[in-house]
Amino acid sequence: MANYTIVTEFLLMGFSSDQKLQIWIAVLFLLIYLAALMGNILIIVIVTFHPCLHAPMYLFLKNLSFVDICYISVTVPKAIFNNLMHSNFISFLGCVLQVFFLVFFAFTELATLTAMSYDRYVAICYPLHYEIIVNRGACLHMVAASWLSGGFFGLMHTAASFSEPFSGSNVIPQFFCDIPQLLRISHPKAIIREMGVTIFNLNLSFLCFVSIIISYIHIFSTVLRIPSAEGRSKAFSTCLPHLIVVTFFISTGSFAYLKPISDSPSFLDLLLSLFYMVLPPATNPIIYSLRNKDMKDALGKLLSSRILTGSKTLFHS
Repeated sequence: MANYTIVTEFLLMGFSSDQKLQIWIAVLFLLIYLAALMGNILIIVIVTFHPCLHAPMYLFLKNLSFVDICYISVTVPKAIFNNLMHSNFISFLGCVLQVFFLVFFAFTELATLTAMSYDRYVAICYPLHYEIIVNRGACLHMVAASWLSGGFFGLMHTAASFSEPFSGSNVIPQFFCDIPQLLRISHPKAIIREMGVTIFNLNLSFLCFVSIIISYIHIFSTVLRIPSAEGRSKAFSTCLPHLIVVTFFISTGSFAYLKPISDSPSFLDLLLSLFYMVLPPATNPIIYSLRNKDMKDALGKLLSSRILTGSKTLFHS
């Protein structure tokens, strides 16, 4: 008979047990976290206060930036603290909350990216009907649906993963409470429930991915028929960043969750988790701001106004 005990805390093995290396890892995570916060907050500020960016496309982008801030804040601050304090422990409740909010924000991000692809599809393929189809009410409904779906999936995964007691081991070979690694030490009944939930969610995620692909097939076929080179360039500049973000987020996350679970995860497994957990929230602001002319113009005006205001203040003082 298997030995099942009441687990009150988990041990996150992280990247290294070497204390000097843990300090460097903490510094790296801190820099990435600050970059993600600054970039996403900047996008939220620009979209909120710049009148020309109040179109649905940028409202979705603002929502995505807020989701990214929440998403990276679930794991990275705890990882920084653990590495600085040389303590790898996380409480049972803390692990439960990590799993819930990770799935919550991950599915909210996927749903938001799907809504953004639909927005671009209507804007490029049906420009004359865009304001009627993607009006303010439709935007609010899509944003609300994104958050509700994320919360629903978060509850499903959390309930399935923690529905049964864990085995004697409480070691998680990750820097956060990762569901695949939790399954290694879970009760067989919990594994079956989680696999059922995962299959259900994978089917819905696949539908989101297919809808995004179909949207971009129509988008690119329409863009290639635009006679003006400037028009094609503008259309590509708004679509390519979104396609890059979608491809990066879905491909890395799918590979990490669909590959077989190893009893002794390698450094590559830990590195892969960075590509879908940490880097997307940090790189999304760069991808969107550098490839979007309206965002660059708005950022330039914001910076120039701040510099001008600062110079006037300095002059009068």
